[in-house]
Amino acid sequence: MPNVLIQPYIMFGGCCEEALEFYRTALDAQIDMLMRFQESPDPTPPGMLPPGFENKVMHASFRIADNVLMASDGCEEGQEFKGFSLSISVTTEAEANRYFSALSNGGQVQMPLAKTFWSPCFGMLTDRFGISWMINVVTTDCTE
Repeated sequence: MPNVLIQPYIMFGGCCEEALEFYRTALDAQIDMLMRFQESPDPTPPGMLPPGFENKVMHASFRIADNVLMASDGCEEGQEFKGFSLSISVTTEAEANRYFSALSNGGQVQMPLAKTFWSPCFGMLTDRFGISWMINVVTTDCTE
């Protein structure tokens, strides 16, 4: 099988820069690269962007630990994320609580952190940008 890398590419529909800052704070994300539409070496085709999107993020690359994700504002305002979750696996309850608390700030908890049959501590939430997250502890006990 050839060497294949699959990376999430998230379209934030106008709030990419705000989302990147949120993940920088909540998950210690590091922004490796950010280019705005107005910085593109090729002009954007007429009518492709809504008015005011010239200063929005055309492409960004960021890291959470050793994981690389990509992001953009896309070419339209507003996005709806359905049918997927980003999953974070950690080894301690403290890490799970930290990430869960940070990501749920302004978001919505679907399942609070709790013991399950596959994990000593697991929870699900949707962050303030509509991204679904699962936090999973792989080796320790979970106590509320």
